[in-house]
Order: sequence, then structure tokens, then C-alpha cells
Amino acid sequence: MPTSRPPLPSLRLVFPPLQTARAEAEIDRACEVDKGHGRVERRTIEVTSSLAGYLGSDWPGSQQVFRLTRERTIKGKTETEVVFGITSLLPERAGVKGLLGLTRGHWGIENGLHGVRDGTLREDASRIRKGSGPEVMAALRNIVIFLFKRFGHKSAAAATRHYCAIRRNRWTSCQPQSENETALPLRPPVPGR
Repeated sequence: MPTSRPPLPSLRLVFPPLQTARAEAEIDRACEVDKGHGRVERRTIEVTSSLAGYLGSDWPGSQQVFRLTRERTIKGKTETEVVFGITSLLPERAGVKGLLGLTRGHWGIENGLHGVRDGTLREDASRIRKGSGPEVMAALRNIVIFLFKRFGHKSAAAATRHYCAIRRNRWTSCQPQSENETALPLRPPVPGR
């Protein structure tokens, strides 16, 4: 599987032994392995702050650089992805294990908010595409997710089912019970929503 960047040459081929040893001493490493959902994922991060001065003119405030290698094995097939990053966090504030956790936590945003907005609230299926409509609908979806959490719902999908059931029950309770009664002018719920 191709990586996001071509492999780097070994430090041993580029630098004399003394410089290689010094560079290796300035690199901190951490690794974690997770198993679950039918896969084994190994994340290895290499972090150094020795390049901060070199990068200072192009990236003001840069304190550390890192290379994150993700190896994912699913059903015997291994995929490798290499990601490079620059951070303004000092090593004292985010060491090597802290950066590994932060890079992992980044996906929590995707899975926690965007996953709910798309999976439960079907954002990608929306046909609103013009003007400020998409931004307004995204804000409304965020408000709905906030209210679900505020009212103590652990799952947005369960909360959606709960409120749809209330809506259906109200609709059926508003139906005329006899020929002499009239129903309230409500729109019936859409099946499957």
C-alpha cells in the first residue's frame, strides 16, 4: 500500500556516524497498539524539537515536528500510512505520548460530531446547496446534537428515535376518534425518520 509520502532515506546513509547518533538522541519515540473491530492498529510517533529553529522563518511558533506511522492489519492485509506534522506545543506541554494522544483524539471530532451529523442526521443526503442554507442547516444540526447531550441522551440515534416516537404518538392522538370530531391540522410524520 503506498504511503502518503515517499520513504525517507536512512539517516545512516546521509550523515556521518557522529551526526546520526546526535540526531537519534534528539528524537523521542512512543508506540501504542490497539486491537478491536477485527483489526490491529499500531501507531508509532517520532518527535523532535531540534528543527524548531530551522523551521522558524517559514512556520513562526513551531516548536516540534513529528512523523506518525500508522500500520493497520485487517484480515492479514497490512496498510501503512505515514503522516508528518508541525505543532506549536512545547515539549513540556505535549511530550511524545501527549502528541500521540492528540493525533488520536483528532479522530474523535470526526467520529463524534461529523459522524453523528452525517450518520444520524443525514447531513450528506441534504439537498440544500445554495446560499447560506448549508451553513444554517449545519448550525441547526449542531444545536440538535447539543440539546440531545444537554437532555442527557447518550446516543443521538436513540434520541432521534425517542423524539420521532413522541411526534408519532402526538399525531395519532390528534386523529379524530369519531366522525363528529375534527383532527388538528398537523402534518403526518414521514416514515423512516
